[in-house]
Amino acid sequence: MHAKRISAGHVKGTKWASAVRGPHERKESITLIELVKGVGLADKAVEANKIISSGKVLVDGKPMKEPRHGVGLMDVVSIPELKKHYRILPEKNGLVYREIKEADAKLKLCRVTGKTVLAAGKVQVNLHDGSNILTDKKLAVNDTLVLTLPDRKLKDVISYGAGTHALVVRGRHRGEQGKVKEVVAGDASRRSLTTVGDFQTLTDYVFTLGADKAVVNV
Repeated sequence: MHAKRISAGHVKGTKWASAVRGPHERKESITLIELVKGVGLADKAVEANKIISSGKVLVDGKPMKEPRHGVGLMDVVSIPELKKHYRILPEKNGLVYREIKEADAKLKLCRVTGKTVLAAGKVQVNLHDGSNILTDKKLAVNDTLVLTLPDRKLKDVISYGAGTHALVVRGRHRGEQGKVKEVVAGDASRRSLTTVGDFQTLTDYVFTLGADKAVVNV
């Protein structure tokens, strides 16, 4: 599928480029105003601003009217007027918005970054995109949740471990995919390491996409 990359730095002509809103850090996000201009829906920032403010751009299936909202890893951006859908993905030199099919746009993958046990056996699971969900399922940090959009219901869980298909989202191998061969647990003096294909990287940099293959097009 077609993909475009936008630098995470200042974009000429976009006065809001350095003021990102939302859960993603500036260096790990693309503002909607940049994306709308990048896909050719608008030539100037003022035009992009009007389009976004009118609710014509959806993020994870819901209208997002803030032009400075930053979309990041695995976010799904839809532009119904163009019948186009994009997923935000990493490449070696930065983020890209890759065009995906409508069916793929109904799913989002979220990495578990933490969890808290609540009353009545419920667990609050914190996700990489700044959101959280409540569940009674047994989940571990680094597992990937498959959520339906826009309701964000839990459809499936991809457990982290050897044999799964994964994407590296940070570090020198950013953007590379492969089969997880080994996971070395960390301890007080060293961080966990994962072997993906023929290279090893920090487990924190690895995002599981599926048990055997990616469950969405990336």
